[in-house]
Parts: sequence; C-alpha cells; structure tokens
Amino acid sequence: MEVLKTNIEGLVIIEPRIFKDERGYFFESFNQREFEEKVAKTTFVQDNESKSTYGVVRGLHFQKPPFAQAKLVRVIKGRVLDVAVDIRKDSKTFGKYVAEELSEENHRQLYIPRGFAHGFSVLSPEAVFQYKCDNFYSPQSEGALAWNDPSLNIDWQIPLDKIVLSKKDMNHPLLKDLELVFKNGKI
Repeated sequence: MEVLKTNIEGLVIIEPRIFKDERGYFFESFNQREFEEKVAKTTFVQDNESKSTYGVVRGLHFQKPPFAQAKLVRVIKGRVLDVAVDIRKDSKTFGKYVAEELSEENHRQLYIPRGFAHGFSVLSPEAVFQYKCDNFYSPQSEGALAWNDPSLNIDWQIPLDKIVLSKKDMNHPLLKDLELVFKNGKI
C-alpha cells in the first residue's frame, strides 16, 4: 500500500496495491502490520457499512471522548466525496478539512484519526460505504457539526436542491458553537 499525506497531519489517503488480470482484480484492503508500520498503531474493533442513493449527505459526525473513534473508510460500490474536518481545538489545522473522492474504481481509503468530524456525499446513483472504527459506537457520545457550516464552505459536489439529509443531520451546530472536547490532538 502507498500512503499519501494530506495537508492535515495524521489524516492520510491509502492506495492499495492492486493485482489485475483477465479474471478481475485482487488487493489487500487491510493489513494490521503494514498499517501500523506506515500509518498508525491502532486496533480496529468495529466494522460498519451503509448504502445510500445519489445526493445523500451523511455527517458531519464524531464521537466525544471517551468514545472518540479513528476510522478507516472506503467505498465498495459507487463514488462518494469523503470529508474529514479537524475539530481538535488547539490544532494548527483546526477548522480545516480534506475532501477526497473514494470510489469502487480508485479503491482509495481515508484514515481519519480521533478528533475529526466526518461525513460524505454520494456522487453516484448509489454507494456502499464501509468503515472500520477503533472504538465502539456509543449513542450518548454522539457529536455532529453542520454539513453546511459557512465557515467551512464545503463543496459537496451535489446541487443544493438534490441534497438528501436525515432529520437528525438537518440541525447540527456550527463549528463556532461546538463545545469542543478535543485538545492538542489528545482525547
């Protein structure tokens, strides 16, 4: 696997080595030893999958300490614009984000450390999205940031009249109004 740095420390894009022939392709989607050598020492404890249709925007979600989660995300089917926003209060990149297209064609993955809000928009007719988490989900520790926060100005690459949101994702606070629990990249 090749690890590509982003403009935010710790947030990286992973490109697997793909072996193709007349039968199709093969690649390792995860290798604990190589991941720890090249990315971060972590133990993933939960895998999740979602299926969404065009225009769905999910996010921007995070888990508050002590249930904060690092994630390794990828797309099995379709295309998404994946977004991770740095919400570590004392980080030099606080309020900055990385947006990366993940697809069944490019097989890219995004590693998102703890201390980030995460979301994605579906750019294809449908998408199947998978992610690994290094901590268990805890409903009482849910946190979220408004997907349309003007201070972030994220281009979700979906016309506004085509965006589909859950009721829950329609009313999250702006970054300036968040009670921040992440400091100095620590939890």
